[in-house]
Amino acid sequence: MIDRRAAARGAAAGAVAAGVWSAVEPLAARALGTDYTDVRLLGRMVSRRRWAVAGTAAHLANGAVAGALFAGAGGRGPRAGLALAMAETLATWPGMALLDRVHPDRRSGRWPALVT
Repeated sequence: MIDRRAAARGAAAGAVAAGVWSAVEPLAARALGTDYTDVRLLGRMVSRRRWAVAGTAAHLANGAVAGALFAGAGGRGPRAGLALAMAETLATWPGMALLDRVHPDRRSGRWPALVT
């Protein structure tokens, strides 16, 4: 049975972690010389003008769901959380091939191919 309190705490922690990443990610993108961000990736799929708001909301929601599942399954600590994040990245990476075909920034040529 899932511990609802742990899941709620995990959801809050996941949303905070996603919020921190959303705040720091533009600095990392600038340092790496790219305009790719997770917030833009998510936001531009649903909105042309308000993509930052939509992308941030989606990113926070994804973080909350991941945190709730992690904590509800008994996961604890930053090392285990980082391992979950890396597993999520590996599991979802094949989906980038689809995004290369449908994402507005990829189709317009603003971004290079994401898979290669």
